[in-house]
Amino acid sequence: MEIEIGRGKKGRRAYGFDDVAIVPSRRTRDPDDIDITWTLGPYRFDLPLLASAMDGVVSPQTAALTNQLGGLGVLNLEGIWSRFENAEERLEEISAAPKHEATRIMQEVYAEPVKPDLIAQRVEEIKATGAVVSGSLTPQKVRTYYEAAIEAGLDILVVQGTVISAEHVSTTVEPLNLKEFIADVSVPTIVGGCASYSTGLHLMRTGAVGVLVGVGPGAACTTRGVLGIGVPQATAIADVAAARAQHMLETGEYVNVIADGGMRTGGDVSKAIAMGADAVMIGSPLARAKEAPGRGFHWGMATFHPSLPRGTRVSTKQDGTMEEILLGPAQENDGTFNLMGALKTSMATCGYEDIRSFQRAEVMVAPALMSEGKKLQNEQHVGMGSNGRAAVAAGVAVSDD
Repeated sequence: MEIEIGRGKKGRRAYGFDDVAIVPSRRTRDPDDIDITWTLGPYRFDLPLLASAMDGVVSPQTAALTNQLGGLGVLNLEGIWSRFENAEERLEEISAAPKHEATRIMQEVYAEPVKPDLIAQRVEEIKATGAVVSGSLTPQKVRTYYEAAIEAGLDILVVQGTVISAEHVSTTVEPLNLKEFIADVSVPTIVGGCASYSTGLHLMRTGAVGVLVGVGPGAACTTRGVLGIGVPQATAIADVAAARAQHMLETGEYVNVIADGGMRTGGDVSKAIAMGADAVMIGSPLARAKEAPGRGFHWGMATFHPSLPRGTRVSTKQDGTMEEILLGPAQENDGTFNLMGALKTSMATCGYEDIRSFQRAEVMVAPALMSEGKKLQNEQHVGMGSNGRAAVAAGVAVSDD
């Protein structure tokens, strides 16, 4: 139902994760009986999880570790690892930068050109560990660099931008025809981001195996402030999941919906799946891992744009291993550790045995969900009150991915 914003302008009401709740059903299950595996192209993963292609989150080493733990790490193939032989020096430079100089220093660091030989080298480094190798390229540069990555052994390609459409119009350059490009690429391809039914449906028609859903919800992202664009994640996921159902009716082909951003806790991950996602892509929750290359900092892929940065460097406390964050044991009670254990427990509590069935869970609009009865936690900054925006400002947590 549309709401009248002003005369001649109406809009839908949209919802974020904090606005909705999963409703328990009449059945419960044992968490040990819950199956959270999922399939992407020919690959099957134990965890419905992708680590975001951000330089402070995924290095060749953490990409391999993510796969070892059951998920998929996506390396930014236009990032620091593909610009510098010694990426550690540049990561140290970014982490040491004062807050007021961080964006300028990143702009200088990322002015170094991407080198195809380094793309190949990084892919080979991950491949040598036996991991499934995934890398991300922007639509502007994918035709330039994808061959070097695939020849080196890339298994899954991600074509990723702030917003991607299947129909880009330009009077100055030849647009990337996603459908033709994906048909010619020899590996499964994921595309995104998007945040609407129509865009999601068009992207699915390109032949992609997965669509990333999320415009602007990230902890380090400022797109919503800089450009004024975005859709709250719960609504965005539900809309693109509806597009997946329509695409299946038309073609019989199932395209994975991957929620990209806005998740900070196990509850958020669970809501993303319940809204219709097949898997989640997270960045900031993993930036706090002791193995993360960002040294306690996290930044997005548009943070260093030379003329219009759309992101910021945010800090987080590196206080757990990646295994603890994903699989436990949890050392905090705020939902930021053992994300996959929380997902399984949520599914078990609501009686759903696998991802596909959990996507049919009943949900409701619940504006009081995060505050009802939690006055003492919020006042004392413990439990559900310990991971809010005040904690972000203090550099001890991040509020979204």
